[in-house]
This record gives sequence, C-alpha cells and structure tokens, in this order.
Amino acid sequence: MESLVISSFIKDYPASVVIVNSEMQIIDHSKLWLKELQNTNQSSIGLPLYELINYTSEEFSKCCEECLQGGEITKVIQKLNNPGVNTQWLEWTISPWKEYPGKNNGLIIVKNDITETKRKEELLLKAKSIARIGGWEVDLVANTVHWTQVTKEIHEVPMDYIPNLEEGINFYKEGADRNKITNLVSDAIKDGVPWDTELRIITGKGKELWVRAKGEVEIINNKVVRLYGTFQDIDEKKRVELKYEEVSDRLLIATKVASIGIWDYNIVENTLVWDDNMYALYALKKEDFSGVVEAWESTVHPEDIKPTQEILELAIKGEIEFNTEFRVVWPNGEVRYIKAIAHVIRDSKGEAIKMIGANWDFSKDKMAEKKLKNLLDITSEQNNSLMNFAHIVSHNLRSHSSNLSMLTGFFVEEKDNDEKDRLTKMLCEASESLEETVQHLTEVVQVKTDAIDKMRPVNLYKSIKGVEKNLVVLLKEKNTICKIDVGKNLQINAIPAYIDSILLNLFTNSLKYSSPERSLAIKISAESIGQYTIVTFSDNGLGIDLKRHGDKIFGMYKTFHKHEDAKGIGLFITKNQIESMNGKIEVDSQVDKGTEFQLFFEAIND
Repeated sequence: MESLVISSFIKDYPASVVIVNSEMQIIDHSKLWLKELQNTNQSSIGLPLYELINYTSEEFSKCCEECLQGGEITKVIQKLNNPGVNTQWLEWTISPWKEYPGKNNGLIIVKNDITETKRKEELLLKAKSIARIGGWEVDLVANTVHWTQVTKEIHEVPMDYIPNLEEGINFYKEGADRNKITNLVSDAIKDGVPWDTELRIITGKGKELWVRAKGEVEIINNKVVRLYGTFQDIDEKKRVELKYEEVSDRLLIATKVASIGIWDYNIVENTLVWDDNMYALYALKKEDFSGVVEAWESTVHPEDIKPTQEILELAIKGEIEFNTEFRVVWPNGEVRYIKAIAHVIRDSKGEAIKMIGANWDFSKDKMAEKKLKNLLDITSEQNNSLMNFAHIVSHNLRSHSSNLSMLTGFFVEEKDNDEKDRLTKMLCEASESLEETVQHLTEVVQVKTDAIDKMRPVNLYKSIKGVEKNLVVLLKEKNTICKIDVGKNLQINAIPAYIDSILLNLFTNSLKYSSPERSLAIKISAESIGQYTIVTFSDNGLGIDLKRHGDKIFGMYKTFHKHEDAKGIGLFITKNQIESMNGKIEVDSQVDKGTEFQLFFEAIND
C-alpha cells in the first residue's frame, strides 16, 4: 500500500522526476517527465535512462556514478546547444535512495529548465563587461590631471589628450550641471567632501551625454592633496529613466523630489489644478487662484509671457517637449526663476487632452550662473582693456598731435607779431587739452571692473564745446559749420573720459570723411526720452553703404573709405565705451549724403 502511494505521488509530482535503480534503469517517473520526453509510449519504465536521454554530459554521468557509490545529493548545470533551437540550460538534481542503511539502491533525478534564469545571468554579465566606466585623478600637489582610456573615450577626445582641472569642469553642460560639479569639486578641495552625482557633459564632438561622476579625496596632514574617482557613461539608462519620470503620475514625482510643485492641466476644459507646493512657488493663496491658464499667465514676468505661451502651444501640438524656464513675479514684486517640465496625454485620435507637469524654483542656480558669467565678463573686460589701451591712446592723441603740428607750423611761418600771439595762445590751449586728454586716458585704463561706479553727471554741452575747441584749426581748414542744439545745462550720467573720447571720434570721422564737393556741416542735438538722453550727431560727408557694411560698421579694424588715417578703431572703441555706460549707439547713413549717429546715454531726471 505504501509503495502504491509513493508511486502515485511520483507520477503526479509537478516536476520532471525519474527514479532509476543501480543499473540506471527507470523504475518510476512523473507524468511531466514522460511529457517532456515527447515519447509516444505510455511508459518508459524498465528502459535504460541513457537510451531515452542521449544529451546528458560526461559530468552528469560521473555524478550519477559517484552518487551510486555512496555520494550525497549533487547538482549539475548543463548547457544544450541544439542545432536550429535556442540554447537551453538544464539543472539536474541527483539524490541517492536507499532501501537499507549504508547502501544506495538507485537515484532520484529531478530535471529543471533554468534557461530563463541563465539567460538573465548572461545578459547581466554581458552588461557588466561592456559598461563604460573610466577613472580619473587630480594631483593637487603636482597640479596634474590623469584620465584613463575609457574616460577619454566617453569625452570623445584623442587618446593623447592631456586635460587640466578647468577643462575637465568645462566639459559639463553650461548651467546647473557645471555649477553643481564646480561646487562639488570646491567642497571636496576645501572640506574633503566626496561626491556621487549624475550630470550632463558636452563631449569633444558636441554630443550631450549623461554621466555618473564619483569623487573621493586623499588627505595628508589635514590637507586635501589628491582627488580621484570613476566616470561612467549612463546616458542610455538615464534617458530611459527620464522618459519614465515624464509619464509618472503626480504622486510619484512629489514623493521623489522635495519642493516640486505638481500641476494638472485639462486642455479640453481649460482647468488647472495645483498642489500645495505650486502655491508656495508662486507665493499665492488658494483662494486667490481661479484655476485657469490665464490665472497662471498673469503671474509670469511680462517679458516671458509670449515665449512661454509659444512653447506651451508647440508642446500641445506635439512638435516639442514641454521643457522650459521662465520668471514669475510674486505679489510683493520679487522675481523668481521657475523651471517647468510636463508630459502631454493624448486620446486615441492623438488629440492632446491633458498635461501633467512639475515646477521648481532654481533662482539660486540662476544667480550663481549670473555671478559666474559676470566674473568671466569682468575678466574678459580687463583683458580687452589692456589689449585695446594702446589703440585708444594712439587714436585719441592723433588729433591733438595733428592740431599741435599745424599750429607749430603756422607759428614758425607767421611774421605778424599779433598773429603769433594769437597762435601762442592757441598752442597753450592745445597743450592744456592734450594734458586733459592724457589724464582722461589714465582714467580709462583704471576703469576696468568698476566702470559703472566711475559714472557721474557730465555737462554734455561743455563736453561738446571742449572737443570743438580742441579741433578748431582742423574744423576751420574744412570750412566746417557746427550747429549745436543742446541745452547748456543738460547733464547725462557718464564717464567724462569716455564722453570726450566718443565725441572726439565722431568729430574726427566727420573731418576725415568729409565730401570734397561741399563744405562740412556738423549738427548735434539732444533730447531726453524716458530713461535715455538721445544725442544725434550728423554730418553731410561721404556716407557709408550700410547694405554692404552695416553688419560690421562697429567692428575692430573695419574701414569703409580709402583714407591714409583710417585705422578702423574709432567706432569700435566708441561702441564699447557707450555700452560700458549702459548705453547704446545706432547709425543711419546714405552714400554721398552723410551719416547720422544716435547715442543713448543714461538720463539724469530732475
């Protein structure tokens, strides 16, 4: 009876099981075993095991023999490469069975198909083997940087490329990514803080790539002497992850990211639902928000409304992803920077019916970015100031030199004592003007990082008359008619040295490029409109072909007429000086009719 029960249990066992005697002949099996054999016989009892399964390995046979000789339970993994069939993995569990103690009468063999498990293992091993993980090291003592081959491959730079720390940081995408890695490296050097982060880089070939950057520190005598770590290409994984996050529901986003505002926009009904974080981001009370898109638009900075609306419309049409940033104005007037992303949900016809999005405040990052840019601009300005100073000196002193030279020539040739006295007086005035110009040029080279701080009220009329006086001989030689329609008490906010330089450039340009067909006429007028005082400086000279030269009229070394004194520096300097004082310059010109410049300076309102 017991034997029948056991036999029945074996047959119904939910696995492929076979029992053999010491001669490896089958004495019982499960129904699943027979089914997997694909045998038309109703039973395989009494048949030798190796006649029914001829695909077993030598290891399998050896383990069976050892188990019959008194061995214990063992397992054998076997890989089958069947022609025309996918690779199959089998796991054999071989157990001895004993009728009497001390003697193994046969074996119980269980077969499990573990193909799926092994396939996953193989894929995992393969993934690990091809994972692109490089190394890097920064020696702060020797001031050297080392990248491994894989790190260079990820950055898409030549194998002989030798980086430095600044270049390494500059590979990170400008903005939040670069700011973050800069802060992490600074914290590591200063406080010995390691990091592990995921950021974007722009490779040497211009490709945007997500990477995982890990950094450790080596400290000797309480000082960080070395940074080192790993650098891994996670672009594919990260982009899949980001795509998944885009379509995740609002609850999942809210639980994963702190201080993120979540919103639902029903496009069909034009209703907008905010969570509590959204109200905090916009500094609004729930009762003050009507729940429509127009209510949100009313909070956006006036300059950002139109571009933000256009991005929203394009996202709804499916032409772009909704991923943007804009400014909002709080009720108290404070301006904050908001980052916004969203996913558009569509119906079966592809029509947009809903958007689910997230907002967060990145004002600190934006301020840090602006601060960094300002520092870079200041550095650039300092470098340009030093490079261009020689050109400024040469250009601004040339007119004084010409004036003094002509006056000296007249003085030497003049016989009349009264006229010599007049020329002596003019020489003194020219000398004083030259000294004043030199003093102003000294200010120019000193005004580097604090140009705005050097600005002060300047009497525009006096500045114009001063430059006119300096050029009186040259103007008289051209029979120049100067008409100055400027209030004698009109003041602008400017740097005196720059105003003199700008006016001097415009006057001397009119003289150099006057028409030989007519007397030179210069007209200067001014009017205050809003925040600017607009100075109009016009002449009736040769004019400039703006269709040919309009895009380069203010470029350095750009000349538009054949003139021995033309250097292409004056208008370049003029434009830079005006812009450094928060102003701007515009030009209108017609060939053989003349040129008109409009100079915009900060007005001083009473």
